[in-house]
Amino acid sequence: MPLPGNLLTTAMAVMPHKNVDRALELALSMDVPFWPQLPLVSYYEDMYVQASEHFPGIVLDMDKRTLRFSMDKFMNEFEETMAHFHEPEYFDISDTYSVVYKRFLSMDLSGRPAIRGQLEGPISFGLYVVDQDDRPILFNDTIRPFMLEFMAKRANVQLNRLKKRNPNAFMYMDEPGLQFIFSAMAGYTDVAARADMEWFFSMIERPRGVHLCGNPDWDFLLGLDIDILSLDIHTNGEVFVCYAASIRDFLERGGTLVWGIVPTNFEPFEKDNIDSLQKRLEEAWRSLQESGIDLELLVSRSMLSPATCCLVNPDGDKTVEKAFEMVQNLSSMLREQYNLL
Repeated sequence: MPLPGNLLTTAMAVMPHKNVDRALELALSMDVPFWPQLPLVSYYEDMYVQASEHFPGIVLDMDKRTLRFSMDKFMNEFEETMAHFHEPEYFDISDTYSVVYKRFLSMDLSGRPAIRGQLEGPISFGLYVVDQDDRPILFNDTIRPFMLEFMAKRANVQLNRLKKRNPNAFMYMDEPGLQFIFSAMAGYTDVAARADMEWFFSMIERPRGVHLCGNPDWDFLLGLDIDILSLDIHTNGEVFVCYAASIRDFLERGGTLVWGIVPTNFEPFEKDNIDSLQKRLEEAWRSLQESGIDLELLVSRSMLSPATCCLVNPDGDKTVEKAFEMVQNLSSMLREQYNLL
């Protein structure tokens, strides 16, 4: 079945909550629920740390909250990792690295239009994790191919578990680093980045997608063989709609766009309201319609979400909770307006 559109709701998984039950309740309030990532509960829940489980060479310091890589440690652990390479449970997320993942999987989620999982993508992971020389492991021609395959296996194992709870399950690869990768970077060319991303997604089962909050090469990203793209339209909308031809091709291939429209940061949230956000969103859609994209197709292949995650608001999790509620209210208004109920 195709991914849901019709302006249904979902959200980013990284949440500021320290109350695990409340975080899960909020995630389940979306039309397409997900299992939360809760870095304020434990450093193991940090999205980079979570992705690093069983990756050889990782040096994790829980006291200092640092995640690094050692080539010597990699060489010592590589054989052990390869011995488990065909064991799905080795690539799954353990209770240590997520307090809520298995609880989410224990629920009856069969009645939802879809459910979602997520994993830090290899480009961002490889940029974030540095070796003993403070060099990102993405630039290491020996480590990078293994990292791509390792993360693909992790994504597939999670997706297969999610599909047992709902056949329409899909995965986000969280890739904040993509906004940097096509600039001039020492040690990694844009040609290599494109080839690696194409190879990586060819290894991931469908439905597969990307979430990011930045402003990457949209032509390239929309041209990838992915099924869903989630973005911060609140910040990047004026730029994104300039890529109408690529957006049209993506939609006509059956792709789904997740429009991150409601800010979760305290100050911009206080400046906006549901009417201003609806106006901003519909202005973007009108621009795309004027560029030749069928509006009915666009809304049928669209979902709504908060614009970004946010861990640092002065009111803790309150603004994030208000943003989730506003997404749901905006969805209800627009679904009625566009006869999608």
